[in-house]
Amino acid sequence: MSHYCDLALGHPFHGPYHDHEYGFPVNDDCTLFERLVLEINQAGLSWLTVLKKREAFREAFEGFDIDRIAGYGEAERARLLADAGIIRNRLKVDAVIHNAGVVQALQAEHGSLRAWLDHHHPLEHADWVRLFKRTFRFTGPEIVGELLMSTGYLPGAHRDDCPVQARILEAGPHWARRD
Repeated sequence: MSHYCDLALGHPFHGPYHDHEYGFPVNDDCTLFERLVLEINQAGLSWLTVLKKREAFREAFEGFDIDRIAGYGEAERARLLADAGIIRNRLKVDAVIHNAGVVQALQAEHGSLRAWLDHHHPLEHADWVRLFKRTFRFTGPEIVGELLMSTGYLPGAHRDDCPVQARILEAGPHWARRD
């Protein structure tokens, strides 16, 4: 069985993501929201497709500005659905807009999306999935698992013998903390 650590080695898109982002703790809500958006859009497609379109997503969703996206109306929705640079799926676009509003509510209640995640940590994968399904749209087991692995809340992003794993452990991912 191939592992992401093997696939990413030297790859122009997977390599930088694997080496510098995947599995490292994320502290800011904009980046957490970006990861959620990317994972939602990956559903049914390859991660490579999403990584290749990442800059287009960043531009289309205005730097993943949560407040701006939460305020999107029909004109912005139509603009996104006409943007060939991103994945033009109405359910995914609607989920991103809706979820931006959810993040705003979580920020109002908990101070930040990260604080909301921290409040619920640690949970088993199945419990995270139930929580996300109650809270967000378009968040199934694969999306939730990858989001939480990619942001340091769940283990498994890298093999133990992967050199990046040591750097992740130094960064103090949530799954390795003894809080």
